[in-house]
Amino acid sequence: MTVEYFSSLKEHLSEQIIGQRDLVENLLIALLADGHLIVEGPPGLAKTRAVNALAQGLDADFHRIQFTPDLLPADLTGTDIYRPEDGSFVFQQGPLFQNLVLADEINRAPAKVQSALLEAMAEGQVTVGKTTYQLPDLFLVMATQNPLEQEGTYPLPEAQLDRFLMHLEIDYPDAASELEILRLNRGEALQKKSEPVTVIAQETIFAARRQVLEIYLAPVLEQYIVDLIMATREPGKYDEQLANWLAYGASPRATIALDRCARARAWLNGRDFVSPEDIQAVLHNVLRHRLLLTYQAEAEGITTNKVLDHILNLVAVG
Repeated sequence: MTVEYFSSLKEHLSEQIIGQRDLVENLLIALLADGHLIVEGPPGLAKTRAVNALAQGLDADFHRIQFTPDLLPADLTGTDIYRPEDGSFVFQQGPLFQNLVLADEINRAPAKVQSALLEAMAEGQVTVGKTTYQLPDLFLVMATQNPLEQEGTYPLPEAQLDRFLMHLEIDYPDAASELEILRLNRGEALQKKSEPVTVIAQETIFAARRQVLEIYLAPVLEQYIVDLIMATREPGKYDEQLANWLAYGASPRATIALDRCARARAWLNGRDFVSPEDIQAVLHNVLRHRLLLTYQAEAEGITTNKVLDHILNLVAVG
């Protein structure tokens, strides 16, 4: 029954986020795999709308943070407020204490602010002064980056990008989807906005996560996941060209993420076992931000997507 709730939610999100099927599916995968995702794409592609629509389908709070160069860590975590009437300090929670957080244009904020967000993502807590505060059990961050503008930005270091479960790349919708978007917008302007049929309780989400972890993953596919990761770390054992392209490979965190995302995808598709297609379908999003290319590869115009395509051709199942 739990799967049916998420199928209904996926259908609702697909009606609200037109032409971005991968974004919808991977947003649900991140929710089920208990991870965070970074989305890169031009403005106006419904990134904010996607998280907002997801929050409407869940028993969850939502907050959007617009990252700017003058943002401070306390603007995210919260701070101690002085009360002159009794001379005490009271902690006022920041937006990170919401269940779903949209970190819009994360690369526009300086390193200290990025670090505060990434600490919260990794530890599930924030520290203000000498006190540590736990974040909600349901806590998902979707960070966005605009690839069109790089002036006045603070790119996230590769080591910090590794904290994200997935890195999605989205592009403009096709003509047919654009027409649907136009009609949907007109309908909403006439107050015809649709609401989700069922709001999923947080306990149902936690139960779904437990079911995802119980999905069967055959030993041969466990080895396949490890082989894919090892191909990024020891490319010379697989192919000379791959060795010329890769400077650094993926960490054990990537192995865990690949396992969790493949399980979540299988569960969303109503199966109790992981197939090779599940692993291959999530590979690019899981590893795209975890590979560091050589100068030679960059000079040749090689992208991480091409490297991952090459790895899939080199590494066989079993």
